[in-house]
Amino acid sequence: MSSEQHSPRGRFITFEGIDGAGKSSHLAAAAAFITSRGRRVVTTREPGGTALGEKLRGLLLGESMHLETEALLMFAARREHLAQLVEPALARGDWVLCDRFSDATYAYQSGGRGLDRGKFEQLESWVHGHLQPDLTVLFDLPAALAGQRIAAQARSLDRFEREQAGFHERVRRAYLERAAAAPWRIRVIDASQSPEAVGRTVEETIASHCR
Repeated sequence: MSSEQHSPRGRFITFEGIDGAGKSSHLAAAAAFITSRGRRVVTTREPGGTALGEKLRGLLLGESMHLETEALLMFAARREHLAQLVEPALARGDWVLCDRFSDATYAYQSGGRGLDRGKFEQLESWVHGHLQPDLTVLFDLPAALAGQRIAAQARSLDRFEREQAGFHERVRRAYLERAAAAPWRIRVIDASQSPEAVGRTVEETIASHCR
């Protein structure tokens, strides 16, 4: 989808980071900020966002499976999500804020688990070669600190959150690698700052990047 084909087109902003980085709470605040500026906002998440996507989310977060099965299911949920929610919303002129997108698959399945990068790139090109986020906000945090934050929440953990610190450090490195390859799209934010400082940076980033 391009702005030439669908004008006026909404903006597609994704929020990324290792588990415990705080992206979900900042996404909600960003939605309120954008709404206050007179834009219609749709918030969603991956995997999920549709009835089928939420069912696949339950499998992906709860069931052990082969790595390639995991990657294929992530992209299957993504294709449904794009077709049923994201692309129609953008065509209406709405701003879509999504908790995770393909950068997460690159970081978790390729960086964390070792999925062949060529296979990831094939899936990404096939499923959404026509569409990338206008802006990705990457909340960067050392795995040890992220683990402390998750432990303090005292809740049940999904199978990704239960992975060892080494896994989360590989995920973090893959995120930063992805950001270095696409600096025009991915803005890295130091998530070790106070929530207030991070929130201000998120608002400034959105305001400057998506006028």
